Amino acid sequence: MAAPRAGTVTATAVRTGARRGAHRTVARPFRAAFMPVRAVITTTCGWWRGGGTDAGGTLVTGASGRRTALVTGASRGLGGAISAALARDGAHVAINYRRDHAAAEALRARITEAGGRAELFRADITDEAAVEELYDHIVAEFGSLDILVLNATGPQPDLPVEELRWRDVLDQLEFFVKSPLLLVRRAVPGMRERGFGRIVQIGSDVVALGPARSSAYVAAKSAQAGLTRSWARELGPHGITVNTVAPGWIPTDRHDGIGPDARDAYTASVPLGHFGVPADIGEAVAFLASDRAAFITGQTLTVNGGMVFV
Repeated sequence: MAAPRAGTVTATAVRTGARRGAHRTVARPFRAAFMPVRAVITTTCGWWRGGGTDAGGTLVTGASGRRTALVTGASRGLGGAISAALARDGAHVAINYRRDHAAAEALRARITEAGGRAELFRADITDEAAVEELYDHIVAEFGSLDILVLNATGPQPDLPVEELRWRDVLDQLEFFVKSPLLLVRRAVPGMRERGFGRIVQIGSDVVALGPARSSAYVAAKSAQAGLTRSWARELGPHGITVNTVAPGWIPTDRHDGIGPDARDAYTASVPLGHFGVPADIGEAVAFLASDRAAFITGQTLTVNGGMVFV
């Protein structure tokens, strides 16, 4: 076998330590060439040693040694799946809920049994005073808030335009514009100070589809998408990324009243031919919250089996 060129490393020398003198001679040029690259990686991504996301995808930097994620509307459905995925990747999870304490407690138990850490925080995230208190309690418990997942939602009116009231539109804006504003406004100063933050909004593919009788919901979700793009430009220089995950119809318990005919009609229009599951959204959010997505901001990741292309 020909001798290796300078700057190359033979697999045999690395794995077995054979010909140690030759290994050291060959490795020196490699290390010298790689050190500047390693310095850039460490500075920009933080995952080379002791920071960011380790080789297994674990979130390992934060005020308490692990990054802390707040997931709003997290007791069940998409929020529960997002919380579980973030906890699996090593984040401490603040489970926000408003009414269903039993479901939130069950989610915390599942995360704890799997070796993660999660705590419950009951709060109305459309109320300014409640958001202030929520943030303070999370920081007191975990030390910081590094990842913000804006998932909470409310009833979505199915009304023709002639029956739609301005109050119906405002109710949607409460969840998808006011609440994100309150939470981001409170969390950003700490993220900016640490030079790191991940904000992930849970949007919807209705922004592209524009379904009939859903104009209040579509308008509010469109406004939410605009917030993502504007905040991404504003906060990017401070190491904070802002993105949206836009699910298609992902059946959860809130859809239990929808019959098989409507379900079959929907899946027939999906190129992949089936529904997604909440874990699909959890994985998308976990990716955007990690350092693997450090150079992605202002984007909408649509998760709907190809129902619409954005």
